[in-house]
Amino acid sequence: MLTTRTAVPRPRTRVTGLALAAALTVVLASCSSPDPEPAAAGGSASPSDDASATAAAAQPTSYPLTLDNCGVPVTIEAAPETVLTIKSSTTEMLLALGLVDTIAATAFPDGPVADWLADAAATNPAVATPLSEKAPGPEAVTEVEPDLVYAGWESNLTAESAGDRGTLATLGVATYVSPSACKEAAYQPNPLTFDDVFAEITEVGTIFDAADAAAELVADQRAELAAITPDDRGLTALWYSSGSDIPYVGAGIGAPQMIMDAAGLTNIAAGIADTWGPFGWEEVIAADPDVIVLVDSAWGSTEKKIAQLESNPATANLTAVQDKSYVVVPFPATEAGVRNVSAAADIVAQLAALPLTPAAG
Repeated sequence: MLTTRTAVPRPRTRVTGLALAAALTVVLASCSSPDPEPAAAGGSASPSDDASATAAAAQPTSYPLTLDNCGVPVTIEAAPETVLTIKSSTTEMLLALGLVDTIAATAFPDGPVADWLADAAATNPAVATPLSEKAPGPEAVTEVEPDLVYAGWESNLTAESAGDRGTLATLGVATYVSPSACKEAAYQPNPLTFDDVFAEITEVGTIFDAADAAAELVADQRAELAAITPDDRGLTALWYSSGSDIPYVGAGIGAPQMIMDAAGLTNIAAGIADTWGPFGWEEVIAADPDVIVLVDSAWGSTEKKIAQLESNPATANLTAVQDKSYVVVPFPATEAGVRNVSAAADIVAQLAALPLTPAAG
């Protein structure tokens, strides 16, 4: 177990790994427990609160802290010290807030951490050696015995993955899902904005009694965002994430759309009312985008995507393919989190190097 910050006394009882395993096994066997009822709105914190609160003087967190997270009531008894992060976005959030020592285990990494977080990550072996390359099973919780599981997707916290949120709560394990990943209409950002991202930073800072660090990070990111000059050529773009027969693309309400807006690109798939979604090649050909944003990942490299685009007769004649008008974004920067602002700035820099003229019509 990694050394963590000085412990804050907890009014709850720690749960042993054996107890966790037994309880989670029961949930897995049934797989029929309903999701917890949404918490009452009164008295709960939410990242959708006015983002201008980040400019106010940071205040120490008063525990227990009650949150309404994707419609699930969450109580944080004290600043978490033993955390299991699932997905790169959650690991990088804690690194950016200076909370590296709280990360006891990681799972489901989407790629290497950002360069500006590499030094912090190098101090904690749990970042470089995840428990699982995909969504972890209940055994991950059993091994780590976390006081918090911080997940990038709601699907990371089910009976089939790290454990049902209600069951984990009864065992003294708090759970928190990145609010940008909430799927219920009442909680899903529509569309996602940078204020939503900054509000999550603020809320995570509150959870960990790290409000000062969160306020500083938000201020830095707001300044970086304000310094971006969007490309002004009216370029259209396809955000190509994965898929061959049917491409899976950045759609109209999530982080890809938010990043493209900041970079000055018009998303040809903006009409899809989701964060990501399928978009037929016929639609891509009809739109004939000026630029193709290639999401680079271990399972779908930039080189693989370019080879596919240039070898397929249907896509080889696209304007962007003919002109090799590609920009590249690493997958961990494509989900809502601390890398979105820098991703937008990087896209603008790549676009500036391309001698592009918007396609006629």
